[in-house]
Amino acid sequence: MGPRRDVRFVSSGVKLPCAAPTPASAPALLSAALPFAHIGRAIDAAARHVARSLLPRLPVARADTAGPPPIPLPRRHGKDGGGGGGEERVLISEVAVSGKDGEPLERPELEAAAAAALRACRPNAALTVREVQEDVHRVVESGLFRSCMPVAVDTRDGIRLVFEVEPNQDFHGLVCEGANMLPSKFLEDAFRDRHGKIINIRHLDQVIKSVNGWYQERGLTGLVSYAEILSGGILRLQVSEAEVNNINIRFLDRRTGEPTVGKTQPETILCQLTTKKGQAYNRAQVKRDVETILTMGIMEDVTIIPQPVGDSNKVDLVMNLVERPSGGFSAGGGISSGITNGPLSGLIGSFAYSHRNVFGRNKKLNLSLERGQIDSIFRLNYTDPWIDGDNKRTSRTIMVQNSRTPGTLIHGGDHPDHGPITIGRVTAGIEYSRPFRPKWSGTLGLIFQHAGARDDKGNRIIRDFYNSQLTASGNAYDDTLLAKIESVYTDSGDYSSTMFVFNIEQGLPFLPEWLSFNRVTARLRQSYEIGPARLLLSASGGHVKGNFSPHEAFAIGGTNSVRGYEEGAVGSGRSYAVGSGEVSWHMFGPLEGVVFGDYGSDLSSGPKVPGDPAGARGKPGSGYGYGVGIRVDSPLGPLRLEYAFNDKQARRFHFGVGYRN
Repeated sequence: MGPRRDVRFVSSGVKLPCAAPTPASAPALLSAALPFAHIGRAIDAAARHVARSLLPRLPVARADTAGPPPIPLPRRHGKDGGGGGGEERVLISEVAVSGKDGEPLERPELEAAAAAALRACRPNAALTVREVQEDVHRVVESGLFRSCMPVAVDTRDGIRLVFEVEPNQDFHGLVCEGANMLPSKFLEDAFRDRHGKIINIRHLDQVIKSVNGWYQERGLTGLVSYAEILSGGILRLQVSEAEVNNINIRFLDRRTGEPTVGKTQPETILCQLTTKKGQAYNRAQVKRDVETILTMGIMEDVTIIPQPVGDSNKVDLVMNLVERPSGGFSAGGGISSGITNGPLSGLIGSFAYSHRNVFGRNKKLNLSLERGQIDSIFRLNYTDPWIDGDNKRTSRTIMVQNSRTPGTLIHGGDHPDHGPITIGRVTAGIEYSRPFRPKWSGTLGLIFQHAGARDDKGNRIIRDFYNSQLTASGNAYDDTLLAKIESVYTDSGDYSSTMFVFNIEQGLPFLPEWLSFNRVTARLRQSYEIGPARLLLSASGGHVKGNFSPHEAFAIGGTNSVRGYEEGAVGSGRSYAVGSGEVSWHMFGPLEGVVFGDYGSDLSSGPKVPGDPAGARGKPGSGYGYGVGIRVDSPLGPLRLEYAFNDKQARRFHFGVGYRN
């Protein structure tokens, strides 16, 4: 990374060409090492010069004659007995400040600044060489002078000590090289009011520290490595920024830690990184890249180690990766909310195979089978979390599903001559998702569904035992092609969190028998930390317009709706609204207590569902519930056990896994 060759004036709009190399005697070198060494070196150089000039005597020139050479200063007052290490003291009758070679200073404020810096050197004081040297330090440390030389002059009134100072140049411009990341306005603001004034090394040191701090605050590796004053009052700053030379990927064995051959394609990892070759090395950015790789779910451990490249400002990044096992089989169980009766009410078993790194490109394959008393679901999902070459980080999911679920949510009810109804669905679709704004993500999809009802013997039926129709088309199955759009907003702070989901589905009647309807749903969840407790408020609602299958109506009541009611027992309608409030608090360990209240309504839309299944079963259409419960944190999410009452004074237990919808 070569230095940036443009030259900027900070205090004026004039641009200067880069200063040509100047003789060693022209610039006043402030620092030549990394990092910038303040003015210590200049002070040390002045101190060495003072020591050579004054030890063991001060140079003395007579005021009334120019011929004789300087003579040793007469020793007076004997040796220092106040801890001065046996140094001789000299009585000084007068102390003055002048320019170089004794010329008066053009600016009185400079003479006043140098005089104010003196501490030990006062008229009629007996001084040691060390005390004079310390005052020379103070004058130089004021930042206004490039040199200070004490000269003793023997007069009739005694010894006159003159500090000959050489002021710094007036500031007329700034040259800054190598600052590719630093905004030019940063330096412009720092020197805006300095044009035409004496260059103050203390101010320059503060600017250099602020520049170095700017890099440090942003996690960047950069600092001012060189500074000098050129002729004409031009300041030159050289900034060194660490540049990423190369990114090397190394896979390590998860047991031995030794290098091994990885299954993941290197380009799959590199495309996830925001740190690129040729960029400035940013520690904070590298840390975020490590977190990004871990969220891919295919790595067990990730570390990035910077290594310097020779004597340059470049670094190589070595990324050590430990891969997780790519895939495997699993089995488990759960509870279906659609079955509310029987000794094994709602229990289901599951078997699944998953591969999280197909072809070594972070593509996900999931194959699962769930089976219960009535439920059976077969799913095949193939997900590409980041489509190759897409700069918007778009993901793609292809899904195929064959399911058989209980129809009790809409068409349930006890009847001695009829068993439960099941709804069979064959679904296939494709969805694309990506973030489109901070905290916002969106999904577009196209889904085809072939759905119908069967009785407990597996026969296709189009009406239930209440003579309510089960399909919208009147055929054994309804076919629907759905275009889907969904937007999700999530935000989390120290004391609150928000989630909002908005979904629109449109049936596309490309064939006459395909259903045409529009469905809109929305969910909002807001939580607040109030002392030791947490308040959670949630609301959801939706509406369907058009010709849709009755089993697609909104079911109200149950564990994730209005607690205190069975699943779907409040009602089912074209429209619905459900609200809930909860207060939870920590009890001990992973256990939490909770009190809650829910309310739901079909907004008088139950009779508008084809066949009016809710009216045929005498569902109220609205209701509320309240109760208490406990929750236990688990890897699957919170396990919820709740006991609720409804407005009909009925009571029931609810068990759920995960957060409410």
